[in-house]
Amino acid sequence: MIRAFLFDMDGTIVDNMGFHTDSWVEFFKRRDRTIDRDAFFLATAGRHGREIIRDEMGAHLTEDEVVALNSEKEVVYRELYGPHLKTVAGFEALVLAARADGVKLAVATAAQTSNVTFTLDGLDIRKHFDAVVTAADVPRGKPHPDVFLEAARRVGALPENCIVFEDAPLGVEAARRAGMRCVVITTTLPASAFAAFDNVILIVDHFTDLSVADVFAASPIQ
Repeated sequence: MIRAFLFDMDGTIVDNMGFHTDSWVEFFKRRDRTIDRDAFFLATAGRHGREIIRDEMGAHLTEDEVVALNSEKEVVYRELYGPHLKTVAGFEALVLAARADGVKLAVATAAQTSNVTFTLDGLDIRKHFDAVVTAADVPRGKPHPDVFLEAARRVGALPENCIVFEDAPLGVEAARRAGMRCVVITTTLPASAFAAFDNVILIVDHFTDLSVADVFAASPIQ
């Protein structure tokens, strides 16, 4: 039986979602638009940047225009977050323990390739993962389950043998639709934001106190 840990990246491996939201605020500010920061985060965390651009700026945009605008926003993000780049406490200890225990590891993220490179290679942690699935690999962002199902397929694990690590409600919902249990990392939202989900097995502030055995043994909280 192949078991797997599937990690969302932004807000889970790295505590950066505030910077992503700030970069959207700045991106739209440069276009004389004001957005509600908190509402925007709840509505968009885990979605593809291309989807957000189309929803916010109009379906009339060509694909090339959408890609260019999304890339511009990501440049703003990397400028803001670059000096703060680091993993959430306990992350590397957990993945090293998981690898030693034979658990397959994958990144399953809505981020575009340039941001995945910025994070995984900037922190030198790509080497830990058996698969990396990004926005370029699936047609739909979260809450659709595509990214988690593709990650499971690439590592050869059945959904019921996968544990997803997430920080956002749309991501937890994507894991639920994929038939996967979920550990919530509260880098961005409080535990109460996840009370309605029946696939959440643990809610923690960071990875420090997690063990591989305890994660797989945990049952849904609800």
